[in-house]
Amino acid sequence: MAADVKTAVSPIDDSRQPLPPLQVWALPVLAAWLIPGGGHFLLGKRGRGLLILLSVALMFFFGLAMRGAMFKPESADLLTTLINYGGFIGDLASGGLYLVTVMLGYNQPDAAGHVHDYGTKFLVTAGLLNILAMVDAFEIAAKRKS
Repeated sequence: MAADVKTAVSPIDDSRQPLPPLQVWALPVLAAWLIPGGGHFLLGKRGRGLLILLSVALMFFFGLAMRGAMFKPESADLLTTLINYGGFIGDLASGGLYLVTVMLGYNQPDAAGHVHDYGTKFLVTAGLLNILAMVDAFEIAAKRKS
């Protein structure tokens, strides 16, 4: 009866894999940042890439349609600095969507109102979702995930 008992595997795996070479993952991660879902397209995961592209782009465009404000890196007191830099990183993580929008001159000031506030959050959340997609592209390129 003791032979039928299986040993429990810990959900936390302490074995760390070394970082794969830069040429393995750099292009898919850069493509995933520049064009949401682009890294997945490069890696042959077309369905996942299309889903990411649609999700990030729609969230970003809904944020623009709600006239959400883009964050700028401004220094003030500690909390305001953290919020502004964190929001800026979230906006910038949208990659090409953010770059094209800024190049076309989108500059909505932060305005009072629920719709504008939700729009700002949609813009930042689109970038955060794209960061998750970049991590996923890295994991697939590094053969840590299928």
